[in-house]
Amino acid sequence: MVTNFKTDPFMRYSVGFDRLFNELERTSLTTQNNYPPFNIIREDDSFYRIEVAVSGFSEDELSVELKESILTVSGTVAVSDIEAEYLHKGISSRDFERNFTINQDVVVNHAKIVNGLLTIELEHIIPEEKRPRKIEIGAGKKSSKKTLLTE
Repeated sequence: MVTNFKTDPFMRYSVGFDRLFNELERTSLTTQNNYPPFNIIREDDSFYRIEVAVSGFSEDELSVELKESILTVSGTVAVSDIEAEYLHKGISSRDFERNFTINQDVVVNHAKIVNGLLTIELEHIIPEEKRPRKIEIGAGKKSSKKTLLTE
């Protein structure tokens, strides 16, 4: 089965799939709820950062979970005993869940909240067998090919 990254909703917010970042940026606001707003930042070839605007949420009300290459950031607003009459309510305070697809080689290092911004630090660790390597070109060497005949 071939995955179409342009239309597959599970691949929309992906980290560690470098070829998808342009598509991600282009389509990030089209079909999914935009709350809360977020940034995906590539610091270099190995380090990424996801920033989620979580103003009004405490650490106890937020959850960051990685399960089978899906990073889920969710927030649940605690019920307040204080009834307030808002003259204007421009700051949203609703529950949310935001999912990001993470490459298998990406590791979540840590998460922190500073000034209403949840920052999740990620690192793309490429296994030795997947790293680029130089292949020597041998002069005059013959390769031994064995053919198997099956009847």
